[in-house]
Amino acid sequence: MSEYHQNDAACSVVPMKVDRIFDSCSDKDCITNVQVTLECGELPQSITLVKTRCVSIENICMNVEPIPFNRGYFSVDLTFTFGVELLAYERACDCPIVLRGCASAAKSVILYGGESNTKTFFSNGMRIGETNSCCEVVNLPTAAVQCVDPIALETRISGMCSNHDDAGCCRHRTVLLTLGVFSIVELSRPVTMMVAAYPYTVPKKTCSCETDSPCEVFSRISFPTEEFLPQGNTALDSGTCGCGGTLLSADH
Repeated sequence: MSEYHQNDAACSVVPMKVDRIFDSCSDKDCITNVQVTLECGELPQSITLVKTRCVSIENICMNVEPIPFNRGYFSVDLTFTFGVELLAYERACDCPIVLRGCASAAKSVILYGGESNTKTFFSNGMRIGETNSCCEVVNLPTAAVQCVDPIALETRISGMCSNHDDAGCCRHRTVLLTLGVFSIVELSRPVTMMVAAYPYTVPKKTCSCETDSPCEVFSRISFPTEEFLPQGNTALDSGTCGCGGTLLSADH
């Protein structure tokens, strides 16, 4: 950044079209009883133990709706779609088989998104704002969600009664997850703002496509001498016992 720093005297103020964030929130959700839909269909009857190998967020569907009688506030309804890989065991000591599937969970938040009754048209065909049946311009803010892949807190097998036959209750077995999800939800609108701008500059760094060979990288690593030295008992070396007391000599 320092190579682009300019004197404030060279600064000018220019208008720019930017997406202003009107409101945002962060959440740490513990989502329970998330049912996994397996690609193979039902969980095999021979499986007695399942563990989660990995969980990733494949998609987030968002819907933004204005809150009645609370102008400027909007409900953001989110539906998470997770990709799941499970390790399934017939017995705990057996080699597991990998099962893949998907799961979904929903949540809602309420944020302030400002008000606007304008329509905006762009040359690339994009437009902002529409007219509903009451001839009112509906200009919704844009929702954005940032998140990291969830943490699998629990994986368990659940049995549910699906139908009855002569043999009694036929149980449909499924996998349920408890997931920890971290997310940030934002509402933004495009606005024109005056911002400070500095003159254009050319980067001083020269482009390079050279890469070091593995041996060159290894040659710059110091020899780990300490790894080859036997580690003594620091408490004995210092003349004290592990409880903080002083060791006595044989003469005492």
